[in-house]
Amino acid sequence: MEVVADASVIVKWFIEEQDSDKALILRDRHISGEITISLPELAPYEILNALKWSRVYDEGELRQIGVSLNKYGFKTYPLIGELKRETIEIAVRFDATIYDASYVALARHLDTTLYTADQGLIRKISLPSIIPISELK
Repeated sequence: MEVVADASVIVKWFIEEQDSDKALILRDRHISGEITISLPELAPYEILNALKWSRVYDEGELRQIGVSLNKYGFKTYPLIGELKRETIEIAVRFDATIYDASYVALARHLDTTLYTADQGLIRKISLPSIIPISELK
């Protein structure tokens, strides 16, 4: 089963904060093959950017995290065709960033769940397919 997880969830794999335990459960389900985490192609940039600005990791550690992100085997989707159209539609409709809208559009495109820890996204885009990571069962 494919699910979408946004950068706010995957960052919790590397920085211990509220709901990191839930984010790690999602990671472990992906590793075991129970689920496949799907991402827009921009996700690694966003994840590494958040980790860089956290100031928790130095340059070498960020490089290692970049390598580890590649090893997770995420299924990634480019921003083309119908996915691009849906991303733009969602961004305009909900006055959201293209970045946030790309995760929402991908979940909608795949007819699956988007897990997020981004409270701003949850408030701005209220759709049944968007599940706070805190509610992961």
